[in-house]
Amino acid sequence: MLLSQYLKDGRPQIVARDGTEAYEVRTPASLYELALECIAAGQGLKDRIAEIGLNGAVDLVQLYDEGRLLPPVTHPDPAHLHLTGTGLTHLGSASTRAAMHAKAEGAETDSMKMFRMGLESGKPANGSPGAQPEWFYKGNGSVLAAPGAALVSPPFAEDGGEEPEIAGVYVIGPDGTPFRLGFALANEFSDHVTERVNYLWLAHSKLRPAAIGPELLIGDLPDSVEGMSRIRRGNEIVFEKPFLSGEANMSHSLANLEHHHFKYGLFRSPGDVHVHMFGTATLSFGDGVKTRDGDLFEIEAAPFGLPLRNPLKQAAPEPGRAEIRTL
Repeated sequence: MLLSQYLKDGRPQIVARDGTEAYEVRTPASLYELALECIAAGQGLKDRIAEIGLNGAVDLVQLYDEGRLLPPVTHPDPAHLHLTGTGLTHLGSASTRAAMHAKAEGAETDSMKMFRMGLESGKPANGSPGAQPEWFYKGNGSVLAAPGAALVSPPFAEDGGEEPEIAGVYVIGPDGTPFRLGFALANEFSDHVTERVNYLWLAHSKLRPAAIGPELLIGDLPDSVEGMSRIRRGNEIVFEKPFLSGEANMSHSLANLEHHHFKYGLFRSPGDVHVHMFGTATLSFGDGVKTRDGDLFEIEAAPFGLPLRNPLKQAAPEPGRAEIRTL
């Protein structure tokens, strides 16, 4: 089952589909509110939706074209939605990062050391925690872009590049237990030029918008996911490359990545929403592509329904530095 949301009469309307037809879910609740209802009742999303039923069919493509699709999950207070991720979980990302931060000939980069730790102990078989992955913070719900909305690169950015990923989406229950709602396509938009200067600037390079959706896959993630990432510039495709994800193509298990995020009590606050991105194997930056204002990023993979599309928008320059006042 795939779930999405669109803006109807000023509020989110849930849409469900199994196959080609999409239907409104017969509830005024947002997906966030429905998830809290399910947690309270001890009921799964699929069972809850089957119980409350569906209304009329909707045209998701038309809603997409009209700019009415929302991220599949939102929070009424954006400060309580957290965007985070893990890196160096796919071989392609490790190779690209190692090239960006290459040391003297024969020396292993910190990136490759981190990746090797994942290969060696990122998928523990006994259920115990494995190696810690690289972890980063992107922002809160105020920078979560809807499908079709612009990914805005700040005026001080050196670059704005796509990262095609899969994200897990979670709601924290009343007792602090994380509940995974499902998985979505994600564009973990980053500044790779800034990151390349020094890996200690990784945190700066990640403080950017991100997009997920348009549809949320309910249930298990396929062991291997094959998708396509491309960049359109007007009528021209300037970049197109397949990407692989899913545990079969990763150095860490999903359970290990989830553990190392939610082991922090900070991330188990009741009612919060988490969008956690699991890393990428394909970057246009790694192939020498320089993105431009107006480029359209497009990420697709069959299990996730409609592709995720977002244009790049370069913010206007700001004069001087940030103004700080004393009270």
